[in-house]
Amino acid sequence: MVVIEQILSKAEVQEFQQILDASPWLDGKNTAMGMASSVKNNQQADANHANIRQLANRLLTRVGETPQLISAALPHKIFPPCFNQYGVSEEYGYHVDAAIMRLPNSQDVIRSDVSMTVFLNEPEEYEGGELVIATEFGEQKVKLSAGQAVVYPSSSLHKVTAVTSGKRLAAITWMQSMIPDATLRQTLFQLDATIQTLIQQQQTDRAELDRLHNVYHNLIRQFSQL
Repeated sequence: MVVIEQILSKAEVQEFQQILDASPWLDGKNTAMGMASSVKNNQQADANHANIRQLANRLLTRVGETPQLISAALPHKIFPPCFNQYGVSEEYGYHVDAAIMRLPNSQDVIRSDVSMTVFLNEPEEYEGGELVIATEFGEQKVKLSAGQAVVYPSSSLHKVTAVTSGKRLAAITWMQSMIPDATLRQTLFQLDATIQTLIQQQQTDRAELDRLHNVYHNLIRQFSQL
């Protein structure tokens, strides 16, 4: 589980909010698959509306411009982001994201390896609404500032707790990673983070950095599935 400190600026978040407020919303159950539909109680922006398609494309651009996110997920294919909101008493019970997802208006499919939630309003604007991810270390509760995101394995059981006041606004998407194995993906992320830290410190010989880069990219070359 990796927190992305800023995928959208505060100004961009405000613009997203304004566009979403003026866009049509549908019952979230309509997009849930299998057992998830019985525990899903929220609203989802109409993915076919021009405004929503525009926002989804803008968020996809931000994904490609966020080095920490690319390093954490190593995405190969990305599902178009969806936008959801939770009002009072709305929640999404424990579920697992579908392993295979068909891309909208396409015959292509992706395998969901990495899930991402982008928070689109401030945590003090609503009570409840925590993203809860079940991990080997117990439940991890996530409620971030507007413009921040969290990425985590799609194989994880997770839920959104009931909102008790206010409204929770977020975007979600799923990625097929070039590295399907979550443990290996985490190791590569840690290796890349170490390399970037050494570069910033400017105390490591260039030849040593080149060797580390060589190891990193050769591991990706060896284990990537495209």
